[in-house]
Amino acid sequence: MTTTAAAVWGRTEQQDFRARVRGCLLGGAVGDAFGAGAAGRPLAALREAHGPEGLTDLVPAYGRRGAITAATQMSLFTVDGLIRAQVRRDTGVWHPPTDVHRAHLRWAATQRDWGPDERRRDLGWLAREEWLYARRDPARACLTGLGDDVLGTLDRPKNPDAADSGALVRSAPFGLLVGWEPQLVCQLAVECAAQTHGAPAAYLSAGALAVVVHGVARGDSVDGAVRTAQTQLAPRPGHEPVTEALEAALAAVREGVPDAERVTALGAGEDRAEAQLAAAVYCALVAEDIRHGLRLAVNHDGPSAATGTLTGALLGALHGETALPPAWLVELEGRATVLALADDFALEMTQGPALHGPSVPASASGWLARYPRG
Repeated sequence: MTTTAAAVWGRTEQQDFRARVRGCLLGGAVGDAFGAGAAGRPLAALREAHGPEGLTDLVPAYGRRGAITAATQMSLFTVDGLIRAQVRRDTGVWHPPTDVHRAHLRWAATQRDWGPDERRRDLGWLAREEWLYARRDPARACLTGLGDDVLGTLDRPKNPDAADSGALVRSAPFGLLVGWEPQLVCQLAVECAAQTHGAPAAYLSAGALAVVVHGVARGDSVDGAVRTAQTQLAPRPGHEPVTEALEAALAAVREGVPDAERVTALGAGEDRAEAQLAAAVYCALVAEDIRHGLRLAVNHDGPSAATGTLTGALLGALHGETALPPAWLVELEGRATVLALADDFALEMTQGPALHGPSVPASASGWLARYPRG
C-alpha cells in the first residue's frame, strides 16, 4: 500500500480484512492445537481411542488442551517480520526477505534461550512473550537453517535436501499481503522458505500456499485460488510435484464423500510439503464448516499438526474469525497474543503511514517500540 492507504481502505473493507487476518492466524493456531493432540498416533489408534470418527475435539498435548506447536510459533514470527518490513520502508531500506529472516532468527533464539534477552533493543514485543520460549517439535531443518545469521537464497538455499513441511506451515501469512500482486506474494514466500528448506518442492509449496491464501483473502474461491497458484508455479523449475499435488486435490473432490482414506491418498501420511499442501487444500475444498474440515485434516497417519495448521489457516482466511469454533478458541494457548498480532498486522497494512510515517516523530510513535526498525 502507498501513503494513501488510509483513504484507499474504507471502513467496511478494513473490518473485512481484519476478520480474515484474525481468521487465518487463529484458524491456523486452532488447527495446529487440534492436530497436536493426534501427533504420533496413527489413524487406527485415534479411532480406537476416540471412536470411528477419530479425534473430534481438543485433547491435551504438551501438558494442556489447546497447546500449539512450532508451526504457530514460526507463523507469528513471520507476521512480525512482515510488519517490520513495512515499518522499515520509511527508512528507504526495504528488503522483506531480510526482515522475515531476522524475525525467524528471533524465533530460533526462543528455542535455545530460557527467556528474552532484555539487553537487545531490537526484540520488539513478540520476542518478549515468555510463553513462546518453549520447544514444540520444530522441524530439524528450521533449527539448522536458522542456526547462523547467513541468509539462504534461491541461488544458495539452506538445507537443499529438506523437503518436509517445516517452511510450508509458517507461510500462510504471506498471503495476507492482499495489496500485492500474486506473483510478488509467491516470490516472497518462496524466497523465505528457501532460508531453511532448499528442496524445490518444499519452497514452491510455500509459495503456492501463500497464493491460495492470498486469493481467498481477496474473496476468490478455494479452487479459483488454487488455479492461480498453479499459474504462478508453472514457469518455475521443479514445480511439477507441487502442481500435480494440487491437481490431485482438485480431482479428489469429485471422487465421492470425503473421508480419511481420501485425505491419506493425497499423501497426508507423509511429511512432504506438497503432500501436506494437497491434503489441506482438499480438506478446505470439501469442508462443511471449519470443524468438519479440521476433523478431516488431522485424522490420518502423518503429521496431523501440519495439516491442521494449513487447513485452519485456509478456512480462517476464507470465512473469517467468526466461523471458528468458539469453544476451541477459549482454550487456545496464546490466543491474546495471536489476536494482538493479527490486529497489528491489519492496522499496519491499512494505516501504516499514520502510525510511523515521516510526519510522525519517532519519540511519539509507540509503534516503533513494538516494531523497531533495527
